[in-house]
Amino acid sequence: MSELAEGIAGLYQRHALAFDAARGKSLFERPWLERFQALLPPGGSILDIGCGSGEPLARHFVEAGYALTGIDASPPLIELCRARFPEHGWLVADMRTLSLGRRFDGLLAWDSFFHLTPVDQRSMFPVFAAHAAPGAALMFTSGPSEGEAIGSFEGEPLYHGSLAPQEYRTLLDRHGFDVVAHAVEDPNCGGHTIWLARAR
Repeated sequence: MSELAEGIAGLYQRHALAFDAARGKSLFERPWLERFQALLPPGGSILDIGCGSGEPLARHFVEAGYALTGIDASPPLIELCRARFPEHGWLVADMRTLSLGRRFDGLLAWDSFFHLTPVDQRSMFPVFAAHAAPGAALMFTSGPSEGEAIGSFEGEPLYHGSLAPQEYRTLLDRHGFDVVAHAVEDPNCGGHTIWLARAR
C-alpha cells in the first residue's frame, strides 16, 4: 500500500492533462467553499495544498479576490496553474515536507490529503499548524472511516487512506484547531467526507 501511495505524484505527472480534462468544473463543492470563505478576512491569503490544475477550486477563490499560493507535487499541474493565474504563487512541493516560513488565513487540502498514508496524514497536522495564522480556516477531505482503499485513474491504481474520525478530532485539537463542521459522505457534495476547522 505504501508503495502505491508513493506513486501518486508520478501518476499525476503522467496524466496531468487527463486529470485536468476529467476534473468537473461545475463546482458542486460551492456550499463548503462558502463556509470556508466565511471564516476568512476579505482578500485574505489561502494556501491550496495539492492544488492540482487550479480549476475549479483555486479559480473560485481567485475570482473572489483572495491571494492564492498553491503547491502540488506534479510539475505539469503547477504549470497549468501558472499559465491560468500568473499573478498568484504556484510551487512544486511535497506537502509532507512543506515549510514555507509564512502563515495563511486559510488552508485547503481538498481531494489531496487523502492520498497520503495514515502515517503521513498524522505528520501533516504540525505542517497545517505551522502555516496557519491565528484564526485561520482549515478544510480537508478524508475517508469516512479508518482504512485504505485503491481506486483507479487512467488504468493505474490510485491510493486513498484515512484515519478514524475520532483520531482526526484528536489531532486537530492537539495542534490548535477547533472543528467547525464535519460531514460524512455528504450527498450534496459528491459523497465527500469533509472537515472544516479553525485555528485557535
